[in-house]
Amino acid sequence: SATPTEEINGAGNLMDFLDEPFPDVGTYEDFHTIDWLREKSRDTDRHRKITCKSKESIWEFIKSLLDAWSGWLVMLLIGLLSGTLAGVIDLAVDWMTDLKEGVCLSALWYSHEQCCWTSNETTFADRDKCPQWQKWAELMTGYTEGAGVYLLNYFLYVLWALFFSFLAVSLVRVFAPYACGSGIPEIKTILSGFIIRGYLGKWTLLIKTVTLVLAVSSGLSLGKEGPLVHVACCCGNLFCSLFSKYSKNEGKRREVSYYFPLKTLWRSFFAALVAAFTLRSINPFGNNRLVLFYVEYHTPWYMAELVPFILLGVFGGLWGTLFIRCNIAWCRRRKTTRLGKYPVLEVIVVTGITAVLAFPNPYTRRSTSELISELFNDCGALESSQLCDYINNPNMTRPVDDIPDRPAGPGVYSALWQLTLALVFKIVITIFTFGMKIPSGLFIPSMAVGAIAGRIVGIAVEQMAYHHHDWIIFKNWCRPGADCVTPGLYAMVGAAACLGGVTRMTVSLVVIMFELTGGLEYIVPLMAAAVTSKWVADAFGKEGIYEAHIQLNGYPYLDQDEFTHRTLATDVMRPRRNEPPLAVLTQDSTTVEDVETLIKDTDYNGFPVVVSRESERLIGFVQRRDLILNIKNARQKQDGVVSNSVVYFTEDAPQIPASNPQPLKLRRILNLSPFTVTDHTPMETVVDIFRKLGLRQCLVTRSGRLLGIITKKDVLRHMAHMMNQDPESIMFN
Repeated sequence: SATPTEEINGAGNLMDFLDEPFPDVGTYEDFHTIDWLREKSRDTDRHRKITCKSKESIWEFIKSLLDAWSGWLVMLLIGLLSGTLAGVIDLAVDWMTDLKEGVCLSALWYSHEQCCWTSNETTFADRDKCPQWQKWAELMTGYTEGAGVYLLNYFLYVLWALFFSFLAVSLVRVFAPYACGSGIPEIKTILSGFIIRGYLGKWTLLIKTVTLVLAVSSGLSLGKEGPLVHVACCCGNLFCSLFSKYSKNEGKRREVSYYFPLKTLWRSFFAALVAAFTLRSINPFGNNRLVLFYVEYHTPWYMAELVPFILLGVFGGLWGTLFIRCNIAWCRRRKTTRLGKYPVLEVIVVTGITAVLAFPNPYTRRSTSELISELFNDCGALESSQLCDYINNPNMTRPVDDIPDRPAGPGVYSALWQLTLALVFKIVITIFTFGMKIPSGLFIPSMAVGAIAGRIVGIAVEQMAYHHHDWIIFKNWCRPGADCVTPGLYAMVGAAACLGGVTRMTVSLVVIMFELTGGLEYIVPLMAAAVTSKWVADAFGKEGIYEAHIQLNGYPYLDQDEFTHRTLATDVMRPRRNEPPLAVLTQDSTTVEDVETLIKDTDYNGFPVVVSRESERLIGFVQRRDLILNIKNARQKQDGVVSNSVVYFTEDAPQIPASNPQPLKLRRILNLSPFTVTDHTPMETVVDIFRKLGLRQCLVTRSGRLLGIITKKDVLRHMAHMMNQDPESIMFN
């Protein structure tokens, strides 16, 4: 490493950071934003150095190849680990969800379904019943029927749920506080260049994986998709720390945010391929398929059905708006009142209420994934579900998979009542569940709300088509004895609509729905519902649930919305008219003591360096952390550096009389190309620059003279002020 007395050639490179004087220069404090331009420049220099060295010897050439391939290796490892974890989580959730109701005597680790697969006494009609699977009350008392048996099963169901959720919240609280929630708002913020140390650490990965299984198994109204994104990001961070190319460059680690290069797209595709392959090998769903809700519908959809599909879209948009407003209000209450001081008690109370209300209704008792799966299913000839209790025509001699529309039987009507109650229950309880101190995803509960509403609408349309097939809307496409309406398709469309209303995704949402269900010919109904739900929800408020949580937590995240106000850089920059002047360093007249005083008296992330206080001509920008580390290092290791030593940011320090103290040269840590705008630059442009280049701060000049500074925090506060929101809610820079 270069010694401070050596000649420093900072003029050639944008930043002479390669010969780092000691570790930690160029790293960032916790809860700070990274400087993308600086990180990119460091990576370019690193790459240039490797390319030059690779021509020197075979060994250096091999090292350069290894460096080039490290990205693909990281992707392979991420794919393998995240695929394995996803499979293990799925299997564990199935087993523990069933453990609330009973146990498999032939093998304790089998879920209900696996237990009855392996049994020889199972019949197709009663495939859920087999002697090896016993409910708790049956195991304890020997009876299978009666009020006492029901109450004992009820009591044990609630007890298991409370035990699982208590264990989850305790583990999160003690070992990894960052493992709570969905993780997506924080991941979005981290990818945009924010540092939250420990959020993607090993402990968070381990605890989030374990507590996710416990939380989902407890029967709470939450899903595992959001937290799985957090788990996969932890895997990424874990493997990045093994390669200095990524571990030493915060920008390189985050190549997937605002700036998404083509090579990252290829690598993401490769990681997804490996994860899918791993998951297929584990086969957690037991059907040799990769999707959670595999469906096969046998009838096409008709144009007239677009009306109920669009109505489901409207419902999804309204539910999304209601959910976001109520959930944010509740989370704000949690943050600002004493409620936030009792996270364990809150989880226990919500779990207790959920379990007590869920058990009596067969549709809320089972896991939400199973419920959605049943709602998506088409009623075949062999279905034993209550939802398929139609009155059959005794003269029917049709192929098995093309059953005509039939009148609903008593089972369907009682199922409709239970589904309506389940819908109200899910809508209300999810508002209070999302955001508690346990891992909680939102995809599955949102899909459940939509799927229940969709199935109810589907059955209504199906019965109308059966009883009124002479109406003009049904006449053209629904003949008596034909299979016209598929209620399962309505459930799928409803699920997409509600998920779109809450998250405001459209394109990716339709793709996710194909992936989850494998239903490709229903692209138009899904798109119609997703777009309608987004339009309806956007009419009430632009941000989705994740953006709303980012805003609630005050994270510095610049979303992609247009900034349309006509303000200028001079309106936003600091110092303002009544504030003290800007804290600056001069290139050759500041002493070490002056710098230390400035650092002690202010909490700025960095300081502009000017020629002199009179001219105010800008030279560059220096980071606070680099100054602290260099001065500390110089005082320890460099002879003659004392409080009245002059700090030089110039290329050559002038000849100094022997009587003067040794100077401190800090040219190497000076950024000679800080981003600048003039005072008359429109804020619209400034916001765009911050968003697209991922800036941390930007200096404001007029004719080369320094006037002020704009930080990311200033930009966010200005945007909040322009939208009549509280600018003080932006807490971090």
